Parts: sequence; C-alpha cells; structure tokens
Amino acid sequence: MEAEELEYVGFWSRVGASLIDTILIGIVIWPLLTAFYGDAYWEGASMVKGPMDFLLSWVFPMVAVLVFWVAKQATPGKMAISARIVDAKTGAAPSTGQFIGRYLAYFLSGLPLGMGIFWVAFDGRKQGWHDKLAGTVVVRQKNRKPRPVTFDQSH
Repeated sequence: MEAEELEYVGFWSRVGASLIDTILIGIVIWPLLTAFYGDAYWEGASMVKGPMDFLLSWVFPMVAVLVFWVAKQATPGKMAISARIVDAKTGAAPSTGQFIGRYLAYFLSGLPLGMGIFWVAFDGRKQGWHDKLAGTVVVRQKNRKPRPVTFDQSH
C-alpha cells in the first residue's frame, strides 16, 4: 500500500479496538479463573491470587497479543477496525523486538494516569508513548477523515 492511501488511527478508534480485545481475552480467561479459584476470585483486592492467575491474567494476554502482532501486525480489535501496526520510519512490519518493546512500553504509558495512552489524542501522528518508544504507528486505509501518512527518517 502506498503511504498516500493510509491514515493514522486516532484515539477513539483505538479505544474501540482495545475494548474488543479486552472482551475477547476476558471471554477466554474469566471462566478459567472462576473455574480454578471459584467465585471468591472476584472478591478482594489482591493483584495476583496465585500462579494460575499470573499465567492467565498476565502471561497469556502478553503471549496472545505478541503472537497476533507478529503474525498479523494487529490484534483482533485492530483487525476489526482495519488497522495495523507499522514501523514509523519505513511503513514496513515492525521487528519482533519492536513489538516486545511496544508491549512493555504500555506499562510505562499507563503509569502517569494513563497520559501515555491519552497522548494518542493529541499527537500529530496519533502515537502513544508506547508507539514513540517502539518506533511504531497505527495506520489503516483512508476511509473517513483523511490524515496523510509520511514516513520520515527523522522521527
């Protein structure tokens, strides 16, 4: 696809994609957590209630997201809005290292009251801090409000 055919994906579209992903992951892990820990799992404030909780709530989502990113450049939520993650400089598929860095950078983006996530709404290239740190952008074919995409080596 030529750069002129693409637009950066904005905040609300990405929120929608994230909600889709959260629901899909939840459909898989919530029944398993309840089966393993019982209804008591949903009571209390403990962040991790045991090894199975850690595997299902932290490891499985990370692996699932990374597998989708490497295979499709998108999670199911991003696919639902026809978006994909590309290298910010070249427009090509990011490296596995970029994807891993992007995933880990989500935690940094969320720390200061989610400012790194909300940054997508204000950034000219619609990059969150996780995108900036990993050198990625989220794009899709133009379909509504055109926003030209340029792959500039200086970013």
